[in-house]
Amino acid sequence: MRFPAAPLAFLSIALLAGGALAADPCVSGLTAGQRPGPYSSIVSVGADRGESHCYICDTADSPAVVVFTRSLTDPLGKLVAALDKAVAGNKAADLRAWVTFLNTDQSTLDPKVVDWGKKYAIRYVPLGVYENTDGPPSYRLSGDADVTVLLFVKRKVVGNFAFREGELTETRVADILNALPGILPTEKK
Repeated sequence: MRFPAAPLAFLSIALLAGGALAADPCVSGLTAGQRPGPYSSIVSVGADRGESHCYICDTADSPAVVVFTRSLTDPLGKLVAALDKAVAGNKAADLRAWVTFLNTDQSTLDPKVVDWGKKYAIRYVPLGVYENTDGPPSYRLSGDADVTVLLFVKRKVVGNFAFREGELTETRVADILNALPGILPTEKK
């Protein structure tokens, strides 16, 4: 079967444009210089389990990493395990981190979060569920983003990493971890 040249050319351009769009980086959440607003999630692990808590409210000027996610994946587990070690190793800097799972059914997701946290031996990074898949409105999380990671210090965002489903790889985890020193205080000599 032979196709007319004009529709075939249009189809080729459309396919190329679609491929280019898929290669664009995912954009989600607050940008550098913006102030993260308060929000509460239901804590899944630790002494405050089952309570609604606002970690951003406790953070003040301390360096912090907040992870918003819609799934419990192995790459995310590796990222959070590395953040857990960073929090434990930077107590003097008061580094904080927490993970907010975005889901409309906290009671169903909660036991999965607990098991996931145990699987990756998470001890210092709180895990909680925000009962809305869109996330806190003031954070403007993209529906395309499976994972959004915000780094902030002194109440200002200084780093933003966003990933569609399947885009969080070991290389991207390393990118996030390499950005951590940028939010930690430097020692005065």
